[in-house]
Amino acid sequence: MSTELPAGFAGLIFDNTYARLPDIFFSRVNPTAVPSPTLVKVNRVLASELGVDSAALESPSGVQMLAGNAIPQGAEPIAQAYAGHQFGYLNPRLGDGRAILLGEVTDRNGMRRDIQLKGPGRTPYSRSGDGRAALGPVLREYLISEAMYHLGIRTTRTLAAVTTGHPVYRETALPGAVLTRVGASHIRVGTFEFFRLHNDHHNLKVLADYVIERHYPEIRATENPYVALLEVVIHAQAKLVSSWLQVGFIHGVMNTDNMTVSGETIDYGPCAFMDIYDPATVFSSIDREGRYAYGNQGPIALWNLTRFAECLLPLMAESQDKAIQKAETILGEFSDIFNDYWLVGMGSKIGLSKATSADEKLITDLLQIMRAGDADFTLSFRLLADCTIATTEKFLALFKTGSSTIEQWLDRWRDRIGNERQSPAEVRSAMLLVNPLYIPRNQNVENVLQAAAQDSNYQPFEEMLTVLSQPFEEQDGMEKYSALPPLADAPYRTFCGT
Repeated sequence: MSTELPAGFAGLIFDNTYARLPDIFFSRVNPTAVPSPTLVKVNRVLASELGVDSAALESPSGVQMLAGNAIPQGAEPIAQAYAGHQFGYLNPRLGDGRAILLGEVTDRNGMRRDIQLKGPGRTPYSRSGDGRAALGPVLREYLISEAMYHLGIRTTRTLAAVTTGHPVYRETALPGAVLTRVGASHIRVGTFEFFRLHNDHHNLKVLADYVIERHYPEIRATENPYVALLEVVIHAQAKLVSSWLQVGFIHGVMNTDNMTVSGETIDYGPCAFMDIYDPATVFSSIDREGRYAYGNQGPIALWNLTRFAECLLPLMAESQDKAIQKAETILGEFSDIFNDYWLVGMGSKIGLSKATSADEKLITDLLQIMRAGDADFTLSFRLLADCTIATTEKFLALFKTGSSTIEQWLDRWRDRIGNERQSPAEVRSAMLLVNPLYIPRNQNVENVLQAAAQDSNYQPFEEMLTVLSQPFEEQDGMEKYSALPPLADAPYRTFCGT
């Protein structure tokens, strides 16, 4: 049984609009108490953005709240209902099986944000699961969500992590933990699928109207807000997925229940960052056929958006045929929208202030040379900046083969950036601002998680968080976070951690 904290505890003023929707949208459920929670980390910068007192969160009462043992007055804990396509197969009833939404707060910028606990115990949607989270996956989400944020990619974020003092059992006993996640909302494509599967057009409209009011109020006055909703979500997802591909990020479970309509990255379970460039790269142990491989993520975004469009059909026109025609027209624009975002982003990575379609071959040729030469994705773009005037040995050393081919490409590239209005030195400076030196290298992440879970040593976690908070700036003594990973006999694999 959770105890109650006073209203306004730590500056948390809740106003829970989602909890005022019809009961079918969620189940009311309190977290299950844990024996001896201990604070791992409070994200003080994020707390400040939320107008939350981080010192209060770090107090004994705050730790009890972050573990789910205490609920502030004004919070209305709920588990959200949703469905989803998982690896292409429909699961009609998913929902928050190990997450509980405490409520919503308004941050210092006037934006409504969800405060959710991950791993606080069973909910009506847990099925055979225990509703708990292990420490390793909690710290992975903390690290990678913060890395994504500082890389400039829209993402849910982590406000805090605590251990529970109680083990969770997977293949072995692991230390339990609870993560506090903050997001613009937790509404997914799968939320819409839930009502479509129930053939519940009334609540489908309630949900769509709620999303428009909360996330896209500018489209309320359009001729058809539901058509406009499909259009804005397509743009949000095209921009999001193209942006994470530009830093080599691979989402391990791009299921429709992990695709937010707000355009934020969510679910950092079996994700990872690519080292050697290869579009076929996949890390997730459960993605045996490579559905969510790096090179498939754009097409999968369109597949997911098509499922979203199917949900909106009853709202888009009185005639289903007309609705389908409208949806097909809008979905047909996705590839161009996605490619435009990708081209601008990739163009900036090679020093182009405004890439055009004529530059696409220059970019794709570089990627092909990187693939043929087994070159590291992150360092190839980072060290390319130093080649604005003269080719550097460090850059060439990244390519195991094809040095003459890359030299020929460099000549073409220098001719192109010679048309920029900036000097070579200014082009280099601009490139360093968009090409990170530090990403969450897989082996470094594993070392951090092992130190924390096995030895209760959080110093590597703290150090890596600090490095990743400034991914574009070279930091003295932190070479291990930018170095090429050692070659391994076995491929790197990630796991869901559920």
